[in-house]
Order: sequence, then structure tokens, then C-alpha cells
Amino acid sequence: MEHSSVSFIDASAGRLAVHEWTYGQPKFLALLVHGYGEHLGRYDYVAQRLTARGARVFGPDHQGHGQSDGERALITDYAAVIDDLHLVTQAMMRRYPDLPLIVIGHSMGGLIATHYAQLHGDMLAALVLSGPLLGKKTTITSLLDLPEIPNTPLDVRTLSRDPDVGRLYTDDQLIWHGPFKRSTLLAMREVLHIIHSGPTLGDLPTLWLHGGADDLVKLEESRITLDVIRGQHFDSHIYPGARHEIFNEINRDAIFDQVLAFIETALSLPSHRLN
Repeated sequence: MEHSSVSFIDASAGRLAVHEWTYGQPKFLALLVHGYGEHLGRYDYVAQRLTARGARVFGPDHQGHGQSDGERALITDYAAVIDDLHLVTQAMMRRYPDLPLIVIGHSMGGLIATHYAQLHGDMLAALVLSGPLLGKKTTITSLLDLPEIPNTPLDVRTLSRDPDVGRLYTDDQLIWHGPFKRSTLLAMREVLHIIHSGPTLGDLPTLWLHGGADDLVKLEESRITLDVIRGQHFDSHIYPGARHEIFNEINRDAIFDQVLAFIETALSLPSHRLN
């Protein structure tokens, strides 16, 4: 049966919580990259779907998030977050050196996963982006234009059409429920411009998924950067009516069926990973 665990390693901001889900003998590795203010414990559904297809699923809570050390929801340097991610990934790949690696990133995690692919794409077999926070100017980073960042709680109805998702989000004590921090937004704006400047994703198979009714990360904002950096093997699905967390949507089973079909196709392609 599937088994999940959390361990801790030393990283850029202290202890980093690393989640793992296992099922039998893995056929591929799947790195999950979570979004702003949340933690990887919310991705159990995604992990279960992947492990059922033979994946060893893993990923960290970013610094300042979940069970990891650091001031809550504070990221002043995304390079450090990328370094943490690479540290975790390299440790897993040393354990399974012959298995292909899939990266799945949601929201801010899509930003991080995209830049990780730009830097380390030769290690990857495929990239999946869910509502990725991308774009030269985004609704979120536009908060920097205000004299004071509003301390307005997230409207949980923007997450999913399933009301249970919002209820669980509100009750989750590992989630940051406070306002954006200016330093985090400044670092976010900087890395968004770096990503937009390239390089492209080259021959890395990439799947972009987005809710058509996503009010947190605007579809057209993400498209601006993806149209610039997309590579030769790029596919996308826009889901009408779906909100920000498509893997928690009312039609998530059908959505993830498409993710699994994409992964299966990507794994059948000749590998471009450097061993």
C-alpha cells in the first residue's frame, strides 16, 4: 500500500521538511512544488494518483512554509528556494539514478518549477504547470504599487468550486493566512522577469493547465510568459469554470487523467536527460 512520510534536512533557511510517498518499486520520480503560503501535505490526492501509476513522489515545504524553518511566508531570494529544491532532487536521484524525473508545480510552485526547468532541464523528463504564477506583470505583484499591502484574507471561494476545499484551507494551521510580505513580492517580481527573459524550455515536454475562472493567477498573465519560453513539445488545457486549484476542483479526476496521459506519453519519448 502507499506510504507517506516527512523527514528533515539542513537547507538554506534551516531545517527543510521533505515529503515522500512510495508505492512498491517505482518506475519514475515525481517532484511536487507547492504554491505560496501552503505546504505539500495538501497534495495527497496528487501523490496518490501518481503513486498508483508507479511514481516515487517527493518534494519539500519551501522555506517559511509548512513544517520547514524560516519566517512564515517570507522568501527574499528565489535562488535559495531553487537551491533547496535541487538539493532535495539530487538526493532522491542518487537513490534512483536510472529513473526519469517529472516535475509538477502549482501557482508559485509553477513559477519555481519553470525556473528550475530553465536551469536544470537536462535532468527532467517532463514539466507540468498548474495555474503557474508567470507573467511580466501580474495581479499579485501589482500589490507592490500600493502604499500598503492590504491585510485582506484570501477569499477561499477562489480556490475551487468544491466548498470543502475552502473549509479545509481555512482550518489548516500550517497555511499562512496573513498578508503578502513586501520582500516576498519584490523577490517574486524579480524572478518573474528573469524567467520571462529565458531561456526557453527547449525540447522538454511541457503541459500547462489552467482554470478558466482563475481569479488568483490570471490565465492571460501566465500566457504572456509561456508564449515566450515554450519549447517544441508544449501542450495546454484550459478548463472552463475551474478556479485556481484545479487539482482540488470538482472535476479533478478527469483533469488528472489528462496529466497521467501526458506523463505516459512523455516517458515514452527518447530521454534527453544527462546521466
